[in-house]
Parts: sequence; C-alpha cells; structure tokens
Amino acid sequence: MHLVQFELIDGKRRVGVVDNGLIREVQDARSVRDLALAAIEAGGTLEQQVQTHGLGISHDYAQLLKDLRILPPLDHPDPAHLLVSGTGLTHLGSASARDKMHQQAGDEAQMTDTMRIFKWGVEGGKPAAGQAGVQPEWFYKGDGSIVVRPGEAFPLPPFAEDAGEEPEMAGLYVIGHDGKPYRLGFAVGNEFSDHVMERKNYLYLAHSKLRSCSYGPELRTGELPQHLAGSSRILRNGEVLWQNEFLSGEANMCHSLANLEYHHFKYRQFLRPGDVHIHFFGTATLSFADGIRTQPGDQFEISQAEFGAPLVNGIAPAAAAFQPDSIGTL
Repeated sequence: MHLVQFELIDGKRRVGVVDNGLIREVQDARSVRDLALAAIEAGGTLEQQVQTHGLGISHDYAQLLKDLRILPPLDHPDPAHLLVSGTGLTHLGSASARDKMHQQAGDEAQMTDTMRIFKWGVEGGKPAAGQAGVQPEWFYKGDGSIVVRPGEAFPLPPFAEDAGEEPEMAGLYVIGHDGKPYRLGFAVGNEFSDHVMERKNYLYLAHSKLRSCSYGPELRTGELPQHLAGSSRILRNGEVLWQNEFLSGEANMCHSLANLEYHHFKYRQFLRPGDVHIHFFGTATLSFADGIRTQPGDQFEISQAEFGAPLVNGIAPAAAAFQPDSIGTL
C-alpha cells in the first residue's frame, strides 16, 4: 500500500491511498501518524487501520503534485517532536566517493577513518538475528522544521558552500505509547547536504548535515525490497545536467536495516511516546563526486519505480536566519 498526505484547496488535511493515478481519501483520517497510533493501540497494522476507516472520494494525483498540495507522507503537528537523522557509509561503494573528499594527498598508503569505518561495516554490519553488529556512522540532521514538502525548493542559506543531493531510502517511524518504535514503511528521500563544507574536514560532517531534506511523496508499507535500482538526476533550464543510477536495499548494503535501526533506537531519548522519526539509510551516488556543482534554479528528481511518483525539489536562496553579534542579552 502507498499512502500520501495532502491538502484540500481550503488547506484541510487528508490522508490518501494511491490508486492508478488517483488518490483515494482515507475516511475520517487527517494524518498518517494518527492512523499509525490507532493501529498500535488496536494491535493491528497500518494497512488494517486504513481498511477499518475505508476509502472515500478520489482526487487527481498529478494535479495535487502540480499544485504543491502533497505533504510529506509522515509528520508531527509539533515539528520539535519529529527527529531527522541518518547513517553514512552503509552502502557498498559508498566509501569511494567519501574517501575522495577525506583522503590527504601523499598519504595513499594509510587507511582513512572513512575507509576504516566502512571496513568495519563490511565485516560486522550484518549480524545474526537478535544480535547487535558494529555501529554505523550516525548523524543528526534536524527536526520537522527542516522538512520540505515534495515539489518545493530547498532553502539555500547564505553560509552554504554547496547544495548537493543525496538520493536515499528513508525509514519512517512512530514511537508507540508503549515506548517502542514502530516502522510504518519506507519512502524515497533526498538527504540534501553541503559537500564542500564536509570536504574541508570530516569533523565538519555535523555542520554539513544541518540542511533541509525531503522525502516521499509516498510512504510504501511493508518490507524494503532486497534490491532497488533507481535514478537520480539534476535538471538545469529544463535539460538534464547529470544523471546516474542509485542502488539500495540490503543486497547493496554492508549493514542490515535491523542493525541500523538498533543503533538508532538503542538510545532512550529516541523512545519518547508519540514522536516521529525519519531515518535516512545512506547512499553511494552523489553528483558532487562527479564534479557537479548545483545552483539556485536547478531541480533534483529522484525516482524509484517501486515507490511511485518521483521526488522532485528545487533550490532557492534563503535569507539569513541569524547574524554575527546579534545575540540578545537580558
């Protein structure tokens, strides 16, 4: 089942099921989060909860996308209670692009921290069921305020040195009232980052990740296929500037999803009932590694056939949120 959240012309929210180019409203549903929490309380699945509500009138999916009325497929009414995080160096081949940024000239024989943590993942990232494997690289990206809806542009702050796409799969979770994380499903994501800043020094990784992101437009319930082959491309003035295949699914990863999930949710502060988590699983495909530098007006398009409509976002300059020496005093 593929679920979306969307707005009516009057701004009221609805939840819908994708059905052959149409969106069928889930009756009496205003958010996927509410449906998920109800499913947890009922001891059922998200799909069963949708069936319990039933489906109502239909809407034209393409028109909703065109009108920018499709919302992220999972959110929280209070953005402070949505955590966006991610893991890196999780995909086979992902270390090579990162290592180009981090390896120092004349030091080829010495293994970088990038290659070292990737090697750990290859050796111990897929433990036996019920066991914990080696922990991955982990990063905090932001709260719900950084999430950009499908179709809208990523804000580019004045201090940004790059505006680079990262095509990834994201896991979508809600914490039940029992304090347990529940995975609702997966979505295509663009974990937008600043690779120029990161390249200066890998200790700047945390800064480079504090950017906007987008995921969706559809939430796909069920398990993630073992092998996924999608397309990531950049359009400039309506023409393809860059395009490449991106692979995901455990067959293309050095960590199991269960291991990545364990090493995120093992922290007690991430188990607050009612909270929403969006967790990016990493990628091995970056236009930056091919020498591409994006600019305002460019458009990202990330598509994965098994996940429905492509995720499209642009880039637009944003005003500074804060200026040096402007802290107030009391």
